[in-house]
Amino acid sequence: MARRSDYSARFPYSPERVYSALSDPDHWEARMSEMRKYSENHVEEFTVTDSGIELVLHHVIPRTELPEIAQSVIKKDMIITRTESYGPFDVTTTGRYEASIPAGPGSLSGTMSLFESTPGCTLRTSSEAKVNLPFIGGKLEEMILSNLVEVFRTEAAITADWLARQ
Repeated sequence: MARRSDYSARFPYSPERVYSALSDPDHWEARMSEMRKYSENHVEEFTVTDSGIELVLHHVIPRTELPEIAQSVIKKDMIITRTESYGPFDVTTTGRYEASIPAGPGSLSGTMSLFESTPGCTLRTSSEAKVNLPFIGGKLEEMILSNLVEVFRTEAAITADWLARQ
């Protein structure tokens, strides 16, 4: 059974300004640079067109830093490929993401919505984790979603800081 969670990042900036950051390669490099304090990260692909934003991120988490329950399943460093796409800017801009681990026993995906709120705007991410392992699947799903909220929280702080410096 899959588990779900939502995370909302609130920014004191307009949706246009946050979308502009999401479409700026310097923002993504600043994000990856900060995230490298925790593990190896880089932007593999980045494209902005009239249709929106497409990117591929790679995150590497050393096996030794994984919780014991995850080490029982993952025998090498965990390499996460995360794809994100955002539609063109609109009153509510929507997007999708997927994260995959080679030979991983499950899936992680979600949707994003960027919209005006008071004051500024909100970037809401709704995630779904599914781990197809008897007995420990549910615990791994909870762990993934809990850690994911921390990642989103850190990324939102980096984005807010980047916008404040622009």
